[in-house]
Amino acid sequence: MNPAALIPTPDTLQVPWGWFQVLLLLTLYLHILLMNVMLGSAVIALVNLFRSDGEATPLSRDISRKLPFAIAFTVNFGIAPLLFVQVLYGNFLYTSSVLMANFWLLAIALLIIGYYLAYILDYKFDVLHSGRVLLIGATVASLLAIAFLMSNNFTLLERPETWTRYFDHRTGMLLNLGDPTLFPRYFHYMAAAIAVGGLSLALLADWRLRRGDQDAAAGVRSGCNWFAYATMVNFGIGFWFFGVLPRQVHDLTSTVGILIAVLLLTGIILGVFSVIYGLQARVRPALYTVLPAVLVMLILRDLVRVAYLRPYFSLADLEVVPQYSPMLAFLLIFAGGIVLIGWMLKLAWRTIISGEARP
Repeated sequence: MNPAALIPTPDTLQVPWGWFQVLLLLTLYLHILLMNVMLGSAVIALVNLFRSDGEATPLSRDISRKLPFAIAFTVNFGIAPLLFVQVLYGNFLYTSSVLMANFWLLAIALLIIGYYLAYILDYKFDVLHSGRVLLIGATVASLLAIAFLMSNNFTLLERPETWTRYFDHRTGMLLNLGDPTLFPRYFHYMAAAIAVGGLSLALLADWRLRRGDQDAAAGVRSGCNWFAYATMVNFGIGFWFFGVLPRQVHDLTSTVGILIAVLLLTGIILGVFSVIYGLQARVRPALYTVLPAVLVMLILRDLVRVAYLRPYFSLADLEVVPQYSPMLAFLLIFAGGIVLIGWMLKLAWRTIISGEARP
């Protein structure tokens, strides 16, 4: 069977696709940063508790107190990019989601479980004792499982030629385990999460150090070490990931292939500098190199998707039926929301500075 016959007809757009692409990158960038902080810090807390045989440490207590909020922010900031990717690639994403429907719905249950466990860990941290490792381990396992299911869906989206397996297994339980890029892609994102999680802890410790807390110096060094060594490991995973990509993705005879090569080189250079700064415990320079590196990798990820789908689909082929008023209304509400969030963060920051709340 021709896989192209299984691809649904895409919906029409109200404005050119570039608008949605920019919004997708912007919102996904924010979501990925928050997800990395959430998951990475949770993994670090798990390791920290395991090393201390479940005994409470300031780091593990600090992370457990913030983890429920990190999960909430990550989930809420993940809604927008999911909607925008549905606008652009809905005919692929809806199909891949149906093919693995039972697992896709399982992700919601895992999220509820992980979120609930994070709250139990926060409120019962001081009385759990040895149960802390088990509880945060279950929380981390839930989050890691969700990430694995997400990776399955978005790799399945890119490979319509695998959709014909549905006719042999009509159970809604198809995973993309046969894709050679699935595991390196998954491990690449998870290692990046640990690195950014470590950097976020180093930034928090650096802020406390600048406010006179000399005990925070050890936190700066520890967070930077997590960041630097996880990033170095991720270089190896990244080369593994790149090596198993099909030739059509890094074909230098195409414009997309050239862009992928340029962005990959840029990301590697930024990554090398960030590791150097991390090993030197220079938190802010490391941050200033990581932030653009994450953006570069997200753009690279989108170009890889474009290259995968090139035989079946192009964003330029999406039909536009002009209707600009919904987009204008959305942008106005979006801008208002950004201003409101900024105002709330400003108030929260003032509360922290005044000492009425702890960061």
